[in-house]
Amino acid sequence: MNCFNLKTLLVVPAVAALVVSCAAPTNISYFQDADTRGLSQPVQENHIRLRPEDKVAIIVNTSNDQLTNLFNLPYISQRLGGVSQSVSSNYSQAVSGYTVDEYGDIDFPVLGKIHVEGLTRPELATCIKDALVSRDLVKEPVVTVEFMNLTVSVMGEVNRPGRYAIEKDKLTLLDALSMAGDLTIYGNRENVKVLRVVDGQEMSFKVNLCNAQSVFSSPVYFVQQDDLIYIEPNEMRARQSTVNGNNVRSTSFWISVASLAASVGTFLLRASANSTK
Repeated sequence: MNCFNLKTLLVVPAVAALVVSCAAPTNISYFQDADTRGLSQPVQENHIRLRPEDKVAIIVNTSNDQLTNLFNLPYISQRLGGVSQSVSSNYSQAVSGYTVDEYGDIDFPVLGKIHVEGLTRPELATCIKDALVSRDLVKEPVVTVEFMNLTVSVMGEVNRPGRYAIEKDKLTLLDALSMAGDLTIYGNRENVKVLRVVDGQEMSFKVNLCNAQSVFSSPVYFVQQDDLIYIEPNEMRARQSTVNGNNVRSTSFWISVASLAASVGTFLLRASANSTK
C-alpha cells in the first residue's frame, strides 16, 4: 500500500466523523416561520371548564362575619387526595374545597345543589353571587373561585417530567412545557403529541413547535385539565438506544471506523518496514 492510499484510508473516516458531528440541525429552533416574516395568527381562547371529579375552592366574603362563616367550609390542615410533588398550588393547604360529582353538581351551604359542569371560574363565581343576592341571603358578596386539583401531565424528553397544577383559566401548551423545564436537546420539536379526552373519547393532536402557525392555530394551544403532553425522542436519541449506538449514521460509528483504520495503517507500516529489512 503506497503512502497516498494510506493517508486516504486514515483521513476519509476522520473527515466523515467531523461532518456528521458538526452538521447543524434545522429542527431545533422554535417558531422558525416567524423569523422570516411577520406572523399574525388569531388564537381561539379556550377557558378551563369544570368537569366531574374536579375540585374547587369557593370563598364568599361579606360585611357580616357570621354570614361569611355560614357560606364557607371549615379549613382543613392539609390537602386531601394530593398529587405528585411536581404540583404546587397556593390552595394546597388550609383550604377545603368542593368536588364536582358525577352529575356535574356541588353541594353548596344553604343554596344546596348547584350544577357547575361546563362553567368557567368567573361563571361559577357569578352564579353563586347571583343566587345569594336573589334569595336575599347576602348583599354585595364577593365570591372567589380557585382550582384545587386540576393538573396537566408532561412526559418524555423534557427536563422535569411530571404533573403540574393548572392555576389559571388559560394555560397554554408553551406554559406547560416551560413548567416542565422545556424540551431536552433530544426532544422531537416537530411532533409534540397532546392526548385529550373529548366527549368520552381519547384523541391525539400533533403540534410542530418549529412552526409558529402550527402552534398558535392548534386546538390544544390552550391545555385542559388531565391533558397529557408527550415529547417523543428525536433521531439522535433513537440512535443512542441501539446496541452501543453504533450504526452508519452515528458519530461514534465513524470514530470507531477511524480508529480501526488507524490500527490497520499502523500494522501495515510495521509490516512494510519489516519486509524491507
